Amino acid sequence: MEQIFFTSWTSILRTIIIAVAAYAGLILMLRGSGKRTLSKMNAFDFIVTVALGSTLATVLLTKSVALADGLLAFALLIGLQYLLTWLSVRYKAVDELIKGQPALLVYQGQLLHTAMKAERVTEGEIMASLREHGLSNLMQVEAVVLETEGSLSVIKKSSDEPVEVLGDVSAPSIS
Repeated sequence: MEQIFFTSWTSILRTIIIAVAAYAGLILMLRGSGKRTLSKMNAFDFIVTVALGSTLATVLLTKSVALADGLLAFALLIGLQYLLTWLSVRYKAVDELIKGQPALLVYQGQLLHTAMKAERVTEGEIMASLREHGLSNLMQVEAVVLETEGSLSVIKKSSDEPVEVLGDVSAPSIS
């Protein structure tokens, strides 16, 4: 019968040593790759994070995977992430492919239902975001933007002049 709760002290010791070494290696690589690797996540960042976690688990628990193989996998994943972010800073097409574009959901106090439906955002989520920013109704809002990493930015009305900070957001279509 297979041993469910305890295999051997050697197995426990191996797991401890590999966990400490792999964790330390991962931390050093992440710190060395720059702040961008650990920033707010877009879809590609999320994929790399899940892949790193899966790789760490595999290295820790699969005896046939050597520590060096796991560290190489970490380096490759982080290197690919670094390459993508480097390319996205230099080429707008790569940036748009990786991050997408922010979406305007409210413009000058009007809900943009077509955009909300396309982005799967409810009126309740928008209202919750307004409350988080100390606002009680849409008439106090110049714009609400769904950012590329999924957060909602609320731009308060400050005067009768339209806000000029929406340069990278598509023009509204009120419906």
